[in-house]
Amino acid sequence: MYQKTITEREAGQRFDKYLRKLLPEAGSGFIYKMLRKKNIVLNHKKADGSEKTVCGDVVELYFAEETLLKFMGKSQTAPPETIKPFSVSDRKSLSGIAVLYENEHILLADKPVGVLTQKAVKEDVSLNEWLVDYLLESRQITPEELHTFRPSACNRLDRNTSGIVLCAKTVTGAQMLSEALKTRSLHKFYRLYVKGSLEKEQLIEGFLLKDENSNKVRIFTDKKDDASYICTKYMPIRRERDKTLLEVELITGKTHQIRAHLANIGHPLLGDYKYGDRQFNEQYRRQCQVEHQLLHAYRIVFPPLTAPFEDISERTFCAPVPEIFDRVRT
Repeated sequence: MYQKTITEREAGQRFDKYLRKLLPEAGSGFIYKMLRKKNIVLNHKKADGSEKTVCGDVVELYFAEETLLKFMGKSQTAPPETIKPFSVSDRKSLSGIAVLYENEHILLADKPVGVLTQKAVKEDVSLNEWLVDYLLESRQITPEELHTFRPSACNRLDRNTSGIVLCAKTVTGAQMLSEALKTRSLHKFYRLYVKGSLEKEQLIEGFLLKDENSNKVRIFTDKKDDASYICTKYMPIRRERDKTLLEVELITGKTHQIRAHLANIGHPLLGDYKYGDRQFNEQYRRQCQVEHQLLHAYRIVFPPLTAPFEDISERTFCAPVPEIFDRVRT
């Protein structure tokens, strides 16, 4: 018999979902059959899988050892599973990530330019791997817990966009962040430089269509087949000689929305070679060593929240603007 107690990190998910993670080699049909036959029980009682797990729940699996190991994806002769340690180069490439805030359930990371939020290919090392390594190193999570819940980023920034990334340390944290992003009750603000002069606050709307082959989007004024509605609000902060520093609020959040939407109205981002003005970019590359778009996820504002998130209810968090923003100021 195998027995395990649900930890705070794993709590909050449906019992059947938890079991599918615990037994990745077992099909759903097998899991439900074992529940019906009481070979899998929760808190010493029969369960149907729809229960929401809470910290302290006791899970019992009445399997033969070889059956248990088979469905867990382990071998009787295999050594205990270990987490591949970071190499020196891995740690160096992710050393610029900073923790802005964390509590029991979430972590706000400040991602520098050049770091992936999520892997693009298997060999990549991203902020997600940094998060797991950070929690293991600080003894906030154990390797065993990673079988049933893996902490991860809940929003995504492009490699060359810096700033705040929302990370979940527990199931409860992931559920709260996902709901806040889905309902748009969590407000996200970006700082960026654009070409030209913008004087007034403006709400702009349109429709965005992504070309998967080119990883590029197009913006339309009118609705097109398969195009998604987008809404972007910008507020000028400072006008300079040939550019404007903006704060942008993403009302909707689509791929490349800020970059493409502002380029579409004639004000491309400084340093953006995909949607921007090459001559404008090259000028600042020569003068100020601008090698990427100046786009920074600067500020987030949480909505009203109840337990266990009273500590961040209606709070604002900011990530310091990178030094390159001061270097290009004229």
